[in-house]
Amino acid sequence: MKTTTSNPKAQILLGAGLDILHFESKEWLDTIAFWKDEVKFFNNLLKKKEVSKKSNPDYENMLKNLDKIHVDLFEDLEDSIVEHEKLLARIEQGEYGLSDAEYRERHRILLERMDTFKHDFKVFKRIVFDYAKNL
Repeated sequence: MKTTTSNPKAQILLGAGLDILHFESKEWLDTIAFWKDEVKFFNNLLKKKEVSKKSNPDYENMLKNLDKIHVDLFEDLEDSIVEHEKLLARIEQGEYGLSDAEYRERHRILLERMDTFKHDFKVFKRIVFDYAKNL
């Protein structure tokens, strides 16, 4: 299923100069670094508030699995952005056969992934907060 970009500034940004897209990519990397710190905080919070396995082992396991999935996704997303930045460097060096159109298309795809992940991560955080509040 093809989804449309929900971010209204996306079309404007995708038409911007490569320096603007580079800046946005750097912002994404900073955001991912922050999310990683948040996940560490959540891990510590849940470990401190851990209850006996008798209370709700399925919910605890779900939280642990969600955490692992998010960490893995962080790494994949971060690696994709770093590769994207390497492509920009090759374009700026004038490597034959590369165009900024290809970079912009990859940027659009990464933008969609970031928007989706941002939404999913908010849902994950709500689950963690709801769980921690009830301990």
